[in-house]
Amino acid sequence: MSDVDKQAEMQSPAPRRQKVQSAQVGTEILKGLAACGPSTSLSGLAEQVGMPASKVHRYLQALMASGFAVQDPITGHYSLGREALLVGMAAMRNLNVVRTVLPRLVELRDACNETCFLAVWGNQGPSVVQVEKPARVLTVVTQLGSVLPLLTSSTGLVFSAFLPEVETRDLIEAELAQPGAPSREALEQTLGAIRQTGLHSIHGLLMSGVNALSVPVFSLGHRLEGVITMVGTPSSFDADPEGRHAHTLMQVAESISFSLCGERPQGAGRGQNPPS
Repeated sequence: MSDVDKQAEMQSPAPRRQKVQSAQVGTEILKGLAACGPSTSLSGLAEQVGMPASKVHRYLQALMASGFAVQDPITGHYSLGREALLVGMAAMRNLNVVRTVLPRLVELRDACNETCFLAVWGNQGPSVVQVEKPARVLTVVTQLGSVLPLLTSSTGLVFSAFLPEVETRDLIEAELAQPGAPSREALEQTLGAIRQTGLHSIHGLLMSGVNALSVPVFSLGHRLEGVITMVGTPSSFDADPEGRHAHTLMQVAESISFSLCGERPQGAGRGQNPPS
């Protein structure tokens, strides 16, 4: 080894350690943005990650330059950027449930010629991780990465029905406090019906002129892994819970649950809310 190489080897550990430390700090700030989502102030983020605001601000500038963070020009609040979303979606696609569902989602779209999507449970609620659109000019647009409400979307209501209460309680309480929210009695009746049938149908609740059908996907132990939803306009899709689309959707969901469980989930669609 030459003297130059020896000198470089002796000098390199410190810069490497600095890079590793910078990466660790950046990762903690990204985690903080996720935990404080959908957006947060600089002081709120600094408190979350336990760092001085000036330090957090420096790292946020670098994260924004690389697309991993964005700042609202009106509120000044920070949130995760598009690049962070893409990384998160790629990670979610590696989940066993997502890998299992994707090819069946394409088949479902082709069989029914309607928009179909998969949502999994994220830290802010039901998150859309895959969307398959039909091959026609007019379609219902569902955005990849969207976080759906629990009480005013078909997808969210299925999550509310089958997830343990401890996971949904805070979000449900926040939505129940909003104007126009259903009463607790009406909500419990809706969730009970979903648990009995394993299916939920909505006509224009979240978006006027858009109908939806949603079904759960389970793994071992009757664990809810995701929700598959089909959406369309009334002209082509009436979301009849007894109709052809609902029948096809239920068949696909049961087949996926069978793949994840190794057997047909006992009580799927007829069980009770899992204990918290």
